[in-house]
Amino acid sequence: MKIKLIAANVALASALATALAPSGFAQEPEPQHHHDGADLGTVNFPVSCAPAVQPAFNRAMALLYSFEYESSLQAFEKISASDSKCAMALWGQAMSLYHQLWDRPSKENLRSGAEYLRKAKALKARTAREQEYIGALTTFYSDTDKLDHGKRASAYCDAMRKVYEHNPQDLEAAVLYALSLLGSTSESDPEHTNDKAAVAILTKLFDEQPTHPGIAHYIIHSCDNPAMASLGLTAARKYASIAPASAHAVHMPSHIFARLGLWQDDIQSNVAAILIADKMIGMKLHVLHHRLHSMDFLEYAYLQVGDDANAKAQVTAIERILRGDVDANFEDYFEAHRASFPAVYLIERRQWKEALKLQPEKDAVPSAQSIAFWARAVAAGHLHDAAAANDALKHFDELVEATRKGAKPYTAEYLKNNREEVQAWADYASGKPEEAVKRMRSVADTQDQVGKGETELPAREMLADMLLEAGKAQEALEQYEIALKTDPNRFNGLYGAAQAAGQVQQKDKAAAYYAQLLKNCRGSQSDRPELQQAKMLVAAK
Repeated sequence: MKIKLIAANVALASALATALAPSGFAQEPEPQHHHDGADLGTVNFPVSCAPAVQPAFNRAMALLYSFEYESSLQAFEKISASDSKCAMALWGQAMSLYHQLWDRPSKENLRSGAEYLRKAKALKARTAREQEYIGALTTFYSDTDKLDHGKRASAYCDAMRKVYEHNPQDLEAAVLYALSLLGSTSESDPEHTNDKAAVAILTKLFDEQPTHPGIAHYIIHSCDNPAMASLGLTAARKYASIAPASAHAVHMPSHIFARLGLWQDDIQSNVAAILIADKMIGMKLHVLHHRLHSMDFLEYAYLQVGDDANAKAQVTAIERILRGDVDANFEDYFEAHRASFPAVYLIERRQWKEALKLQPEKDAVPSAQSIAFWARAVAAGHLHDAAAANDALKHFDELVEATRKGAKPYTAEYLKNNREEVQAWADYASGKPEEAVKRMRSVADTQDQVGKGETELPAREMLADMLLEAGKAQEALEQYEIALKTDPNRFNGLYGAAQAAGQVQQKDKAAAYYAQLLKNCRGSQSDRPELQQAKMLVAAK
């Protein structure tokens, strides 16, 4: 299980190398195509502010494009301090508070953003283009007491479309419009309408500006679903080298690598990202969430290649983090990871008895506590322990209700599929396999249509597990093979498919799946019996 994890501000140290001297400038400068901070990529975002702040503005935008929001906010603040008439620096500060693909701004940030834009409007930006940027963002920060987040995100997207259409030669308008499409997309859209529209814009731009951080970054986000992941591979292989100073940029390619089952690439990406994050920690910056996010991907990838020791190391590492060392903005994020790491480790290794003993941290938010009960339900289903499964279901439902009544009620919606999985395993444990299979199939069909988390266990694979345990090997094989298309190279998917194929006398197919499993796990030290069986069967063929 992986609830949608809500991240907050990102921090990255970035010294502005350019002296900021106040000055007036009435016209937008002609584009100057050059690297402005090669460690963050190439950005040229011309503004009508003091000429001396143009390099700093480009760098601030590079930080923003890689979601280094705290650092971009600080950079824009320094520009405002240097050029008090730079309306776009105020726009940049408001942009830094709107984390379009991460979380919803707090009430305090909504007030701050609106105030930045009020001041920006009062300065009367010197060009129509800049006025349009400021006006577009104002739509998001307006009527916050009347319109919900989704409606304001859509209104901002519509406004950015007009900026994009009115300024066809402005690459930055195109990039920000594409981001607004992603920020206003519906997570339940099976057609991925906005994702496809964004990637169509960005792919063309990528050919023109291959070192622009926002273009590569947002292509990856556009394609971060099973249906489109392969389209993002070129950008994924490029982005880390575009912005090597950004821990998020170095990590981000692993979203595509995980989708495509490229586990060694996934591991290398996140090991490198953690090294960048550690450098940032040494600079007294709040970057724990960078580490946690990469550790999450590492645990999952290590489990898929049978590297159990390194997977377990991620669990141990997060258990050693003291709650008092966690920034208040990241507590929910930390609690969710702290709960999911041991749960995923035990469930992936099929340690059902141990998973049945998982206990939630009582002081964690309800959504984080629910992870332990999800894992207990899965384990109880496999053990056919009806009492334990129904107890897990009862507690899970209580925590969903508590989430609805909590500070972030909208996060309860992210628990919907997980709740159905818990119910399915409770049905299965209670001797109702037909109901269980029907319910799990529904979750799997939903995931096939709209996607799932990169490190989330596939419902389709769990459906296949149910069918295989129920003696329906042919049906199980069909489901494992569907699951391996959307979640390729998963350890348990390959092993399950091999088992099912063997039971229906498809020996060549079984051997091929076992061989692929062994190839993925080559060099790993693991005590998992699945690998020992695979070695024996492949050797005997």
